[in-house]
Amino acid sequence: MIDLSAFYALAQTPLEAFAPKPTSFEGDQQEASVALFTSADGRVEIGVWECTPGRFTADRSAASEFCHFITGRIEMTHADGRKVQLGAGDAIALPLGWKGEWRVIEQVRKLYVIMQA
Repeated sequence: MIDLSAFYALAQTPLEAFAPKPTSFEGDQQEASVALFTSADGRVEIGVWECTPGRFTADRSAASEFCHFITGRIEMTHADGRKVQLGAGDAIALPLGWKGEWRVIEQVRKLYVIMQA
């Protein structure tokens, strides 16, 4: 039998302790997360992540990611300079190889799905 996982009340899901964001270069950014599901082969992880305002670089060279924003607002700058603002209710797919910058405008919480290459 296949076990189906369901995740409820993601805006209230408890997270691990906040810690400094390693790739942050503006603001005293702190991040926290919790993994809700990891596939048996370890290649897929679903979880909730939260981050305080500031700016950081992101690199999806080793994995693609799907993000669904639960709360907050960000501005994402793609490597080619295109900018997009995303907030609660929005979603984006970051393909394998994507690189860019995130500016967290309002503390943000997202559901993420990371798929290792």
